[in-house]
Amino acid sequence: MGKLTLFFPKTIAQFCPSRKPYRPAISFRPFQPSPMNRLASSGPGRARSIPRVAVLFQDIEPPTIDGSRKPRKPGGYRDSGSDVAYALSQSPDVEVLTPSEDPAPASDEGWCFPDSEEGILEAIAKGATHLWANTILFASHPLQASFRIGEHGQNLRVVGQGPLVVEKYDDKNFVNELLRRQGTFTMPRAWTLNLPQDTPQCDLYTYPVVGKPARGRGSHGVKVCRDASSLTAHIQALADEGLNVVIIEQYLAGEEATITVMPPSDGNGYRALPVVQRFNHDDGIAPYNGAVAVTANSRAVLGSEDPAYAKVSRECERVAEFLGTTAPIRIDVRRFSEGSDFALFDVNMKPNMTGPGRPGRDDQASLTLMAAAALGWDYGDLLAQILASATTLDALRELKPRSAS
Repeated sequence: MGKLTLFFPKTIAQFCPSRKPYRPAISFRPFQPSPMNRLASSGPGRARSIPRVAVLFQDIEPPTIDGSRKPRKPGGYRDSGSDVAYALSQSPDVEVLTPSEDPAPASDEGWCFPDSEEGILEAIAKGATHLWANTILFASHPLQASFRIGEHGQNLRVVGQGPLVVEKYDDKNFVNELLRRQGTFTMPRAWTLNLPQDTPQCDLYTYPVVGKPARGRGSHGVKVCRDASSLTAHIQALADEGLNVVIIEQYLAGEEATITVMPPSDGNGYRALPVVQRFNHDDGIAPYNGAVAVTANSRAVLGSEDPAYAKVSRECERVAEFLGTTAPIRIDVRRFSEGSDFALFDVNMKPNMTGPGRPGRDDQASLTLMAAAALGWDYGDLLAQILASATTLDALRELKPRSAS
């Protein structure tokens, strides 16, 4: 059966120009998608050995945690969730469950279940064996707290991080301080302000610095401040948004890149995908991908003789292992200056999973997908690798974050 090709906005060669082929140290399980559509929106029917996947979108408003609330994504990640569901439905090895009988490929509606208790139970009632948690998780989320959902925890598998883990690790200050205390990770200097009790000492910093919320989404609220007055104004703007924990971070002036680390699956350990370089910054910050397509300001780095790329890739793998992540994470890194080593400055627990395939979406990509394309994977290949790492709900609920002490 022939392989279905899902189209990228540019060719793989344009994504990752290189003179040398990339040869991963670990062999990856091949994925053979098919044009056969495997949608199942009716009841459970007869038992099947293939995964029956229901994709979740963010329907629940994130709670206030430690005085800060992570901004809800407009649309609740329904667009990328629909991309995931549609692409998986093209495989003979996966059956996709949908809340609607026959969702239109061009629409974001009808492909994903809400991440409420009712939405998740509906997916389970339709026969879901796997939940793809394309949403923001936290300790009180139904995947963690619902008794009725928990009754299925032994057999139900989830693509995602442990909710207790995410609640702590979504705090960028908590994670970065955790890594700094290990003494083995390369990190920028940083200071934390707990508003309103902490008074910013803006005259004491060496400028430029980066001001950003401890709990943020993408580049929202991230700004390079080049003097004390700019920093003071930015801190006030973040406080006005209700963000009461602000990180002041050393500005890293060199090349920026991002590295996706895949979780263990099929007996393999944590694996970094090829490095993706970021460029064309907006006032020193990589712009939000909803405003500027990642294909316009990013490319995979292959065949480089610069040892800094391999060094930071191994360091990112160690971060994922140290944190015990169970789904892909994406770590943003940047050189202190041109030609120096990279420092890790942002651990993203839920990378964007947008991808092509649906009508009108052929220009869609994500930083993780660009890295996967450098391995010769298409969108379906990437999703299959992620699906293979799904963890039982019982095991996910047992995961605890590392202690700050």
